[in-house]
Amino acid sequence: MLQFSFSLPRIYPLWERSQFKIPPPKIYELENAPEKPTRALKYLIKLNHANHAILFHERKSHNHIPHLLSSAWVQGADADELHRLYETECLVMEPWVDSPGEVSLDDWRDFLGRREYQRAFVNYFEDELVRHGYDWKEVVNEYLFSGEQPLFNSLITDLGHPLIHLSYAFEFSSRELAMEALGLAATTYSPIHKYLSDPIYTQTESSYHTPSLFDILSRVRTDIRFRGLFGTPGNENIEKIFATREDALIDHWNAWKIEGDAVTRFRETQEVATALLLGTHADGSEEYDFFFLHVLSTSHAVRILLPLIPAKFQLALVRQWWLLTLSVYIAQLRPEIHIDRIRDVELKDRDWKWVAGMALKGEKKDAHYVKVLRVLREAAGTWGDEEGYYLRAAVRFAEEFIGWGGFV
Repeated sequence: MLQFSFSLPRIYPLWERSQFKIPPPKIYELENAPEKPTRALKYLIKLNHANHAILFHERKSHNHIPHLLSSAWVQGADADELHRLYETECLVMEPWVDSPGEVSLDDWRDFLGRREYQRAFVNYFEDELVRHGYDWKEVVNEYLFSGEQPLFNSLITDLGHPLIHLSYAFEFSSRELAMEALGLAATTYSPIHKYLSDPIYTQTESSYHTPSLFDILSRVRTDIRFRGLFGTPGNENIEKIFATREDALIDHWNAWKIEGDAVTRFRETQEVATALLLGTHADGSEEYDFFFLHVLSTSHAVRILLPLIPAKFQLALVRQWWLLTLSVYIAQLRPEIHIDRIRDVELKDRDWKWVAGMALKGEKKDAHYVKVLRVLREAAGTWGDEEGYYLRAAVRFAEEFIGWGGFV
């Protein structure tokens, strides 16, 4: 019988009603933990929340401190290591700056998508936290899963950063991270929500159907409708795809049919996410693709959230991830995926303990590097890893990583 360390609040349906019957993730309760590393993690998350903006560098970059610290802690970082990571990452962060004004219960939707209101939105959601008796899940429920156009339908904006942050809030039972996630969802809100909100997009009939995501990506790679659209990869390409190739994108998006065993279909999403990051990295190439990294990070976020959110939003969550994945794949020039770059890795007695050591003790202190190694370990734990697919991917990544590319 499954045992886990929390109970689902009444606003969420029972896990057994889910179409995707995967076990709930382990939830880490930081608040009253006596261990020194756990107390350090809790303190640093709160310190970051108080001191640093969630968006910086002209509000185009995202604060990853909670992701880095949590990922390092799960892999065994002690209090001193957590503090060192925090101090290093703080060097590029920016302090909070007052917004041009406040947002209120009557007008908050008028400011959606306006990044200069990030401080105002976080303040607003924290006021809502008080109104809901400090039950952060009630606040999340009201703003993400209620109303005609819930913020939920826009979680994949900005390469899925609101989605990623929300998953850390649930996994580490943190009201600070939950309020930050809502702030990100509000300030990065975009018209992309229409693809989930408007049935005309989800009900558009595709030219073909298949249960295989690998099959769809293979078809996308040879689709002449995307030929010559752009010559270099990069985030700016995504907007052009939606503006000029929407019909082709939606054709492939709706081609995926989750039939039969939905768990098997979802399992493939994590295999695909891993393959996109590791299987498109050419031998001898110096950098891994920064945008395929986010396909993997959001895949982990979906795995965390899927058993914890209302049942009627679960398919939409998986479909959001798939829409992001397709648009990123096209934007990054539709590279061929070579699974053998994962399967042919020789482990040579290297295990997950070795991987954790590379994440924490090595010289590669990039925040995303630590996160990728942790995400691959969690995927192995979710699905089992008898053939070492995720471990081999982690070993290859741990050894080869020197930086991020995929943009001009």
